[in-house]
Amino acid sequence: MGVVYHARYLVWLDMARTEYLREQGMSYREFEERGYRLAVSEVSIRYRQPARYDDLLTVRCWVHEAASRRVTFGYAIEHDETDRLLATATTAMLSLDSGFALTAMPDDVRRLLVPTAAPVRL
Repeated sequence: MGVVYHARYLVWLDMARTEYLREQGMSYREFEERGYRLAVSEVSIRYRQPARYDDLLTVRCWVHEAASRRVTFGYAIEHDETDRLLATATTAMLSLDSGFALTAMPDDVRRLLVPTAAPVRL
């Protein structure tokens, strides 16, 4: 069909979220080394226009909502050359301990996850 397979977008969201955390001052590896995990509990993707093979894309990520045990990230996937908005998405993540039980995120991590206004309409 000449367009990117729909599940590939999930990989892009994961990469963007990982880089967002790193930019905020903590890598996901550090989070896991402290005994915590972020597990996806919900995903929503709105495909607006198709990405095509060899397109250069930008995936923006931000914190949409945050609570003690859950954080929801927002995303915008855009075509680099035309700035067209190709897709928007959200992922709700639950904070788990090393035994995969629901737990509150440490305060220093929660301070990094400040909700911001969405730059696009989700």
